[in-house]
Amino acid sequence: MPANLTLKGVPDDVCERLKLSAAANYRSLNDEIVARLEAQVLPHGISPQNQLAFIRATTDRLGELVFAHADLDRFKREGRP
Repeated sequence: MPANLTLKGVPDDVCERLKLSAAANYRSLNDEIVARLEAQVLPHGISPQNQLAFIRATTDRLGELVFAHADLDRFKREGRP
């Protein structure tokens, strides 16, 4: 069963950066912290099977979204995904 932890004394700037990172990764603050802890603590990070499952889920979520090469080049020049 997963454990519950309480963090105390987290500097404001660290908390703000975690919140921004969570939003950028479409995660809750809790999920962002757990993901970062797992990446640092677990020996191999995400398994190849879990990584493949994540890629497939992302691909399914995007559906049939297709961009023309000219659009992709323009997005890169503008610095947007």
